[in-house]
Amino acid sequence: MKSGNSIKIAFFILAFLVIGRISAQPVTIPIETKDNALVLQTDNDNRLWIVYFGDKLLNTTDYAAVSKQYSFPEGNSGIYNNAYTASGTWNLSEPALQITHADGNPSTELKYVSFEKQNETENVTLTKIKLRDPVYKLDVDLYYKVWINENVIEQWTEITNNEKADVVLNKYASANLFFHTKSFYLTSFQGEYLKEMQPVEEKLTQGIKSIESKLGTRAMLLGTPNFILSVDGPAKENSGQVVLGQLAWSGNYKLDFEITSNKTLRLIAGINPYESAYSLAAGASFKTPSLIYTVSNSGTGQASRQLQSWARKYRVLKGEGERLTLLNNWEATYFDFDEPKLTALFNDAKSLGVDLFLLDDGWFGNKYPRNNDDAGLGDWQENVKKLPHNIGYLVKEAKAAGVKFGIWIEPEMVNPKSELYEKHQDWVIRQPERPEKYYRNQLVLDLSNPEVQNFVFGIVDGLFTKNPELAFIKWDCNAVIYNAYSEYLAKNKIPQTHLYVDYVKGLYAVLQRIRTKYPSVSMMLCSGGGGRADYELLKYFTEFWPSDDTEPVERIFLQWNYSYFFPSITTDCHVTDWGKQPIKFRVDVASMGKLGFDIVANKLNKDDLVFCQDAIKNYDSFKDIVWHGTQYRLASPYENPVASIAYVNDDKSKAIMFTYLHSTRFMENATERPIGVNGLDVTKKYKIKEINLYPGAVSGINSNQIYSGDFLMNVGINPIVNAKRSSVVLEITEVK
Repeated sequence: MKSGNSIKIAFFILAFLVIGRISAQPVTIPIETKDNALVLQTDNDNRLWIVYFGDKLLNTTDYAAVSKQYSFPEGNSGIYNNAYTASGTWNLSEPALQITHADGNPSTELKYVSFEKQNETENVTLTKIKLRDPVYKLDVDLYYKVWINENVIEQWTEITNNEKADVVLNKYASANLFFHTKSFYLTSFQGEYLKEMQPVEEKLTQGIKSIESKLGTRAMLLGTPNFILSVDGPAKENSGQVVLGQLAWSGNYKLDFEITSNKTLRLIAGINPYESAYSLAAGASFKTPSLIYTVSNSGTGQASRQLQSWARKYRVLKGEGERLTLLNNWEATYFDFDEPKLTALFNDAKSLGVDLFLLDDGWFGNKYPRNNDDAGLGDWQENVKKLPHNIGYLVKEAKAAGVKFGIWIEPEMVNPKSELYEKHQDWVIRQPERPEKYYRNQLVLDLSNPEVQNFVFGIVDGLFTKNPELAFIKWDCNAVIYNAYSEYLAKNKIPQTHLYVDYVKGLYAVLQRIRTKYPSVSMMLCSGGGGRADYELLKYFTEFWPSDDTEPVERIFLQWNYSYFFPSITTDCHVTDWGKQPIKFRVDVASMGKLGFDIVANKLNKDDLVFCQDAIKNYDSFKDIVWHGTQYRLASPYENPVASIAYVNDDKSKAIMFTYLHSTRFMENATERPIGVNGLDVTKKYKIKEINLYPGAVSGINSNQIYSGDFLMNVGINPIVNAKRSSVVLEITEVK
């Protein structure tokens, strides 16, 4: 007995030490990038706190003393700077984690257990911190992946149920951050269809500001999970501390920005808990999506360049690779086309000089032909009247014309007027007892169902199996989820609150299968525009469609706002007939991303056609700089009648500068002053040449003048933009 009691006593002492019931020396855990540090530290009760978020200190040992310099009242709602705030015990603040345990207890407490840090490469580290409930067998692992040189952190959480039965995750955030500074400004990006990515900046005041979506699919239609957080003043391009981030999740999201009673800031970001309570089986783990963010002490310009560089190198599919310029038939034909019309457009594509022809919506469906948007979705067989020789014939004819061939699909959706709907209503997200509600005459297929996942994979796999030379997929997603209900979940006795989460997981599973079998084919992520663009989906797609609004002046603003978060290589920019701007203006604006055309090329007048042909040749000469170079926003369209952006190559020997006059309300000559060019080498000499000139136009830029980099960066260059020269593209080249 004595021996047994001694073993028990020793066991309990060890347990207390592990879970923090006995005071121990605080553990300090710095998460460091090249310039910044997020520091966590335990207290005497083994709770884990965020004690510092700011400039990296020279001596790591100094972080241990940081917490002693702050003194905030702790009696009203718990301590605000918990590293991952659980609910139901001593804490009364907004939680990151809410769980109902197997016995029905809704309380959770998390204590520090251990941490480990791995150096994956010289530039990448991964820190894992293990927390544990001292009463229940529940583990929470916090992950911090750091790209040191890019100042980027990717943060997520993994929750493991070691209890004997299911627990219910009622809220399960990806990240819980804390900032000590006293004044914060938030820029979020809101909008609607054709008005995506509209910035709204506000000073945060006491209480919680939430950015969220409950749309299920196309979750970013009315807002986005992107944000800019600036400290001690509104965000500036070239000065001030900013945090620029995104929740990388393609479904319902929620980001809470809480100004506390101490005027500090808590940020809790993750899957929206709305109708998403998730049952976690005994022995199972749940991995949250990632919060990805970068910190800059030199304004939004530096922050966005860090994120763009990270995305190209580490996240976007083929981010350091090539892209295909294209001609799309949508605005040329809409649903009204046949083989002769399409093959004639192949010659237009070749004449323009683009790489690929993209066949858009309307090529499928027989019992319910896709002649408009109210029929055919789900029936992915070629329409025999439009395409009697099938897709393979078009691929062959395009190749003969000298261009590649791509195709549009919308595999996640179904029209009620389709054979698929008639055969498989059980595959459709719909409330069987409620009237159906349609968005764009569509319903959403239930991707929580493995059979539906196989069906969607089979659509893509079938196209490539039959047509191995297919070069491009445009993947659309136009509907939101109404009447959220899954027959599959019901049959398998899985809670309906899993649907929103399992839909997205099912989508990722399909895309992973596609990329395993077809690792490098180019795919455009489309959703009627900016309803879908995040860094989880961009693991599988090479690019995305920013908006169906292709009016070029509006596109200047849209592309400006997207550039805070995404590199130009990911942004599809098409020349269309929208707007009243001349063809040169439209082409120049579209040349700031991945260039494409949605025009009837054979109806262009002679000069317009010649200009487009020459502009594509010019684009081919500088596209590598736009895609892979460093971007500098020089003149904001929100502050000036002109907008100006430059792209500079790595060795600073060449740059491309785009300038546009977007408003002539008050002045015809908009550039009264020069525009400073950022990112050059002050010690180098440069010549400037205007390119993309319209036939017969004469440039006002002296191409023989030599400027120092110092001059161009501190004085600048006047591109001479006015009502008659509303768009100017300058090529800046080092003189050796």
